Amino acid sequence: MEETSILTIDGSYGEGGGQILRTALALSAVLGRPVELTKIRAGRKRSGLQPQHLSCVKALAEITGAEVYGAELGSSRLYFVPGTITGGSRRFDVGTAGAVSLVFQALVGPLMFAERASTLILAGGTHVPWSPPTPYVSQVFLPMVKRMGLEADWQLERGGFYPKGGGQVRAAVQPLPQLNSIDLTNRGALLAIRGVSAVAGLSRNIAERQADRIRRRLADVGYTVEIEIAELDADCPGDIVFVWAEFEQTRGGFGALGERGKPAECVADEAIDALLDFLADDAATESHLADQLALFMALANGRSVLTTARVSRHLLTNLWTIQQFLPIEVLLEGGLGEPGRLTIDGAGLKASSWRARAAGSAPACVSHLDR
Repeated sequence: MEETSILTIDGSYGEGGGQILRTALALSAVLGRPVELTKIRAGRKRSGLQPQHLSCVKALAEITGAEVYGAELGSSRLYFVPGTITGGSRRFDVGTAGAVSLVFQALVGPLMFAERASTLILAGGTHVPWSPPTPYVSQVFLPMVKRMGLEADWQLERGGFYPKGGGQVRAAVQPLPQLNSIDLTNRGALLAIRGVSAVAGLSRNIAERQADRIRRRLADVGYTVEIEIAELDADCPGDIVFVWAEFEQTRGGFGALGERGKPAECVADEAIDALLDFLADDAATESHLADQLALFMALANGRSVLTTARVSRHLLTNLWTIQQFLPIEVLLEGGLGEPGRLTIDGAGLKASSWRARAAGSAPACVSHLDR
C-alpha cells in the first residue's frame, strides 16, 4: 500500500487525549482507510499509549484483521491498516481498571457494519474515574443510539473499581444496513428520574445513605425518583451513585464515585448537583452525550441536529477528528463552554457499500460560529 494513501492525524490537536485515538481508529476501521497517528495523547501528563489505549488498539485490530505498527506502551506514533470488519464472539481484557466503556464505544461503530452479530465480553474497570460508568452506557448512551436504529445490549456481570478493576460486562451489537439521522433539539416532557446507589465490599448502609440523600434533595425541589440500592461483587471496594432523567426525546445521566474520606452524602450531592443543573437548562443533551453522539451523527443518513448544555473542548476535538476522514458538513453554533447547537449532514454510509463510498474522500473543516 502506498504511503500517500495513509491519512495522518495529529494526536496533539485540541484536548490531545485518548478520544482522538479512539475516534480515528473507529473511522479507519469503518472506512477501510489506513491511518497514522502522531503525537498520541500529547496533551496528557502521561503521554503516549497507556494500557487502556493499547487494549483499544488491539481490540479494533482484531475485529478488522488490521496490520498495526507502534502498538507499544508509551508509543507516540501508530500505524493502523485495517482489513475487513468481522463479527462473532470475542473477549477483550482491558487490564486492571482500564475503562471497558471506552473500549466498547470505540468498537460499536465499526461492529454495526460487520457481516454478522457480535458478542463481546469486556473485562476491566466498570466504574472508574474519567470514563462513563456502566449505567451511563445502558441507561443513556445506548437508548439514544438505538433511536438511530442501532441494536445493542450491555449487561454488567461483575463490578470493577479502581485500582484493581476485574469487572466484566457482556455486550452485543447487531449489524444494520444504515444509521438513521436524529433530531435532538427538544427534550419533550420529563417522564421519570431514576438512579442507582451501589457499593462493593462496603457496608450497605453507605448505599442507603446515598439513596436517602438523593430522594431528599429531589423532593426539596418537587421531583420524585426511583432508585435502586445494589451490592456488587468486585475485586476491591468501591462506591458509585448514578442518576438519570428520562424525557420523551432524550436522556441525561450523571454519576459520582466514592473515595476514602468522602462522606456518602457528598457522593450523592455531586451527582444530584449535576442533574439539577441539567434539569434547570433546556438543552436536549449534556456535554458528554453530545460528544459521544457526534460520530454516529456523522455516519448516519441525513441531517442530524442536537442542542447541548455546554460546548466542550472534547466535542470540538472530536468533530475535527471526524472531518479528517469524512467530507461532510458540520455546523457548530456556540462558543467553548457555552450552550451549543450541532448540525451534521451525515455521510449516509451503508454496510453494503461503505468501502466504495470511502474511496477518494478528502478532509474538510469544521464551521464554528461563536454566538
